[in-house]
Amino acid sequence: MRALGPGSVSSFLKIILDVVFAALWIALGAVALVLLATLLFSFNPDLLPAVLTSNVVTVARRGPLLAGALLGFGLSIGGVLVIVHSLRQIFVTLTAGDPFHPRNVRRLRLIGLMLAVLELGRYAVWSVSPLVPWVKDVRPDFSLTSWFSVLVVFVLAEVFREGARLRREAELTI
Repeated sequence: MRALGPGSVSSFLKIILDVVFAALWIALGAVALVLLATLLFSFNPDLLPAVLTSNVVTVARRGPLLAGALLGFGLSIGGVLVIVHSLRQIFVTLTAGDPFHPRNVRRLRLIGLMLAVLELGRYAVWSVSPLVPWVKDVRPDFSLTSWFSVLVVFVLAEVFREGARLRREAELTI
């Protein structure tokens, strides 16, 4: 089976990325709705029916903390959404048989940057977790694998930049 072009492995992976992209948008919408409901009920608890148990009222009182957690979760989904979108664009060029498209360099750099931002966001969650009363036993760990992945993506971006330069030179050759 071919790696590039229509009907190749790259076109199959592009379809999978399309499905993941749609699922991420749905998840982001759901988180936004829950965030909106959390803020609404935390600032106006009278909207909650009297039938609900006291646990729901307790959660409503913790609304701002829960809203912050939901916002962080939504931001991380947004970061993954940016990564998947960039990968989709890269796979469009791979399916077209043009792996060294000049824009792929920027896309790979954006992916590397988003991976680094997501990892730094994970460190931010660790630093805030002792302040959240219902979060217990969070142990921070430094992930060499995550930072290695960031470096690999940046190196691949430079490889693609060099490939695009060589292709441009070859196109100028008569």
